[in-house]
Amino acid sequence: MRPFLLLLSLAFSGLLAAAEVTLTNGEWPPYLGQQLPHYGVASRIVAEAFALEGVEVHWEFYPWARALQMAERGQRVGTAVWTHSPEREQRFFISEPVVESAYHFFHRKDRAFDWQRLDDLRGLRICGTLGYNYGEPFQQAERDKRLQVRRLPSDELCFRQLLAGRIDVFPMDKVVGFAMLHEHFSAADRAQLSVHPRALRSDPLHLLLSREVPGNAELMVRFNHGLAQLRDSGKVAQYLLDAQQPLSLAP
Repeated sequence: MRPFLLLLSLAFSGLLAAAEVTLTNGEWPPYLGQQLPHYGVASRIVAEAFALEGVEVHWEFYPWARALQMAERGQRVGTAVWTHSPEREQRFFISEPVVESAYHFFHRKDRAFDWQRLDDLRGLRICGTLGYNYGEPFQQAERDKRLQVRRLPSDELCFRQLLAGRIDVFPMDKVVGFAMLHEHFSAADRAQLSVHPRALRSDPLHLLLSREVPGNAELMVRFNHGLAQLRDSGKVAQYLLDAQQPLSLAP
């Protein structure tokens, strides 16, 4: 009788451990994207970390504001991937870092550019994308009019302004910028651009699980455990390398 009860208990525990979750997502190649292999490298890391804990992920893609709002209200279990903030910590359980985002200045090769501090950017025509936060020091300098920033509706428009010589520099996540340039611009366009090695800002990006969904505190523990296993296996580093390797400014 005891062996039967033990087997029944183990089977029941296995059923409890298995789960399906629906997470929201957005378009940010190569990290995230509905048409990308594995829905992007960040999505792949999240899904495989959960899979190691017996959790299957289903993705739904929305505009970013809606993706965050649906998760915040508990209409979906969570959303990927986002920066940490005190405001978000009040509404979400925040995971260990999934990927790292680093913003760098893109500029034309035929215009010399170097910078070490924000004051070095004075007098330059800077493009920024509407709604983007480039870090509090930059944001404050923009509010104070110490920096001349022109905000446009999309990253692609900023790149086109840069290529046309109508702006001098454009800050963007370097890897995402390379992906956009490969998708929407020619090799001749890419050959005109360079990227400064100094990062404007660098931030870890996280999975957010809504505090409105029961069981999400425990689910986050499971995710972080799976993420640690995936990272220790070397797969996270390999996936990131595979996603970034074909991307550059070279023709």
